[in-house]
Amino acid sequence: MEEKREMLTIKSGQEGRFRWAAVSAMLLAIGAILRLVSPSIAGISPNWIIAMYCLAIVLFRPSIGRAVGIGLVAGALCLATSKSVFPYGNLISEPVGALVCAAIVGLPLTMKLGRVDLRPAAGALCGTLASGLTFTTLAKLILGLPLKVYLYGMLPVVLTVAAANTIIAQLLYYPVAALICGLPGKDKEEGISK
Repeated sequence: MEEKREMLTIKSGQEGRFRWAAVSAMLLAIGAILRLVSPSIAGISPNWIIAMYCLAIVLFRPSIGRAVGIGLVAGALCLATSKSVFPYGNLISEPVGALVCAAIVGLPLTMKLGRVDLRPAAGALCGTLASGLTFTTLAKLILGLPLKVYLYGMLPVVLTVAAANTIIAQLLYYPVAALICGLPGKDKEEGISK
């Protein structure tokens, strides 16, 4: 019995059409794994999933709809890997964080210090703050937490995680951009965001 094989044909110009989705999914998966295995220092560890979706948004500058989609997938991953007493808040906080990151990255401003593009740091900082503040505010309201717990227990954690994610996203930006483009030093506007 002969087996019939079908060939998949890709039209020219369609090769990278869904590359943003594949790379975003890969970054989110890496973030989820790192979130599971990262040790915490004084009870705090970076939120690798947020850092990775901010990195994906900086690299590809997706539309608002796609950014929210990335945030929803990130929220589902955070829900599955959460150690919080209120894990469902991630389904709201991560799309908010992704939306804010996309808005910051999409601003028509030059965010450079010399030759260093600071969009990864700005996007991760604002995205993490938006996500963290949304999550903690929802947790405070729904769980009825005292104001002191919110102000002195939760907000310092949000600020610390935001600082860690800012550094992580900025440090990983150039190596990841070089991997995606295939050429070290290739400018993002030339290769990634197309």
